[in-house]
Amino acid sequence: MIKAASITAFFLMFTTIILGQTAPKPYGVLPTPRQVKWQETEMYTIIHFSMATYDDKEWGYGDEPVSQFNPAKFNALQIVGAAKAGGFKGIVVVAKHHDGFCLWPTKTTLHNISQSPYKNGKGDLIKEYELACKQLGMKIGLYCSPWDRNNAGYGKPEYVETYRKQLKELYTNYGPLFMSWHDGANGGDGFYGGAKEQRKIDRTTYYGWDTTWAITRAMQPGAAIFGDVGPDVRWVGNEEGHAGETSWETYSPEAPEAGKKPANGFVKDWLGTSGTRNGKYWMPAECDVPLRPGWFYHSSQDGQSKSAYQLLDLYYKSVGRAASLDLGLSPNKDGVLASEDVEILKQFGKILKQTFENDLAKGASFKASNIRGANSIKYGPGRLFDKDRYSYWATDDKVTSPQLTIDLHKPTTFNVIRLRENIKLGQRIDSIIVDTWKQGGWQKIAQASSIGANRLIRLPQNITASKLRLRIFAPVCIALSDFGLFKEPVHLSPPIISRDRQGMVSITTEAPVSSIFYTIDGGEPGASSVEYNKPFALADGGVVKAVSFENKQLRSAGTTVNFGPSKGQWKVLNENYSKAVDDNSRSFAELPIKLNEGLVFNTPKNYTVTGFTYEPVQKQSKGIVDSYEFYVSTDGTTWSKVAEGEFSNIKANPILQTVLFKSPVTANYFKFVPLHTLTEDNARIAELGLIIK
Repeated sequence: MIKAASITAFFLMFTTIILGQTAPKPYGVLPTPRQVKWQETEMYTIIHFSMATYDDKEWGYGDEPVSQFNPAKFNALQIVGAAKAGGFKGIVVVAKHHDGFCLWPTKTTLHNISQSPYKNGKGDLIKEYELACKQLGMKIGLYCSPWDRNNAGYGKPEYVETYRKQLKELYTNYGPLFMSWHDGANGGDGFYGGAKEQRKIDRTTYYGWDTTWAITRAMQPGAAIFGDVGPDVRWVGNEEGHAGETSWETYSPEAPEAGKKPANGFVKDWLGTSGTRNGKYWMPAECDVPLRPGWFYHSSQDGQSKSAYQLLDLYYKSVGRAASLDLGLSPNKDGVLASEDVEILKQFGKILKQTFENDLAKGASFKASNIRGANSIKYGPGRLFDKDRYSYWATDDKVTSPQLTIDLHKPTTFNVIRLRENIKLGQRIDSIIVDTWKQGGWQKIAQASSIGANRLIRLPQNITASKLRLRIFAPVCIALSDFGLFKEPVHLSPPIISRDRQGMVSITTEAPVSSIFYTIDGGEPGASSVEYNKPFALADGGVVKAVSFENKQLRSAGTTVNFGPSKGQWKVLNENYSKAVDDNSRSFAELPIKLNEGLVFNTPKNYTVTGFTYEPVQKQSKGIVDSYEFYVSTDGTTWSKVAEGEFSNIKANPILQTVLFKSPVTANYFKFVPLHTLTEDNARIAELGLIIK
């Protein structure tokens, strides 16, 4: 009896040692289950379609008549289906933007879809999106703008209650939601029930975010809350679609003023790009970026959508840096996505599938320098390939710089390396180095800092190797859940179209190709179009489209550039400001803000002009103009004002700004008057341009 008991005790001790080795202790703050599910989503879209679509603006003022909202062909299935074809797993619908117009029949304001002619006042776009998502197996989230330029009560306590009632309506009638999306655009000028004035709020206290978020938690517990300061998902700090090369999933938001609490719209947002190593909160980044230059549809931006390979680059710089990619889609006035956008999404989804459907490391042999408790079954490197995202190779507590040798058994060509940690145990790894065995020694081919939920290393060229080594550096023992190798399909880079100051257009490519074809009549280029051989003149402007071919079989994505008139003969009244029209966006003119003064230039002949463009200086916020006036003249003495307004969202998305006039004008003198800048100092102008008829 004693002998049998001893044998049983020994067996239990043996199985505990071999199979029951204690798991690594969690490191730092950890994700909640809702954050884990959000992280697994990886890619989703945010859909901007509302009053601004019809006003050709990025931000509506709030005085738009509801009668203008009447999309003739709105098709939620087309929009959601295009997103799914692109590999996206969900959508976030802008249920209300800053203009205050609600896309559902709310009881909180008359500024809503039930007062519009759409479906004779019986329409509900949120319900249509929801049903399309359910039919196609897509997730749905909602964004209800806290800033409301229509509501007369905005800035007062009663509006906050209205806003919370709107959230409650959305949370009650639609879902389940995977996200509740909020941003930091709060306070400014607006219609406000007819007051037409500036209204400012205390962004740290006005919305009572803790109380507001409690509504989300109670009514949509599975929804991850996005905002500048989370609390579940942080803004990455730019609208360019990329996280930092180093991107921590933990974050400690900081207010721009010492002693104050950070809040949406009141935070050092640039810190969100990389996050905070060992930060106070688990708060991974969302990388939002529009497919087109702007968030809303503008016909002037047709042909300027990002290509499938530009999206792929953003994928590596967002999803591949432990963040998620939120791509902006913008239906046109008919209520559908433009065909070019649908095709780009389809191509992008195809490239993703072709790249990641075959893990080239499958079948490889692994040799780890250490395995936790010598338990290869539970914590060995074989866990890297079992398709369980949360099983993992782990090391003993004292082993924080392990190595893994990967034998592929044959020469294998790849250009993408994937690594994942089990984030349920925290973000543990500081950095990694990958080497290949070549000519009798190890040679480094890649390195990266921060891993987290997903790290994709895109190599600058294809690598062929039969043996690799992974070196890991961490402050604690590791919990690596995935190692993979992949190869992108062969492709051609799209052409690069440029024009010099004298109006000569050149078309080049990053690598040699067999041929380049182009059009200047708006048609789509193909093998039967004009073949490019040398620069050609386009002094008066126009649309140039080009595509490259390799042996007329492999075709690149197309490139479209819309040129205004050449600036070679333009003259600036004050030569100190001449860099504003030198066709060089890397230079800029700086001028003081003075009403009725500004930058005056004239052209050698009269043009029939339909609008103008303003390009801010890139990579800096100083001097960015956010409100303006524009005048025209035929003699430089008598001026007519043809445009005034704001450059909406220019702080977060400082792209080329296009302003269209209400009607064409003929002139040869033009005056741009900056009224205000984001930093309230001198205006800086990289380039001004004209849009001709």
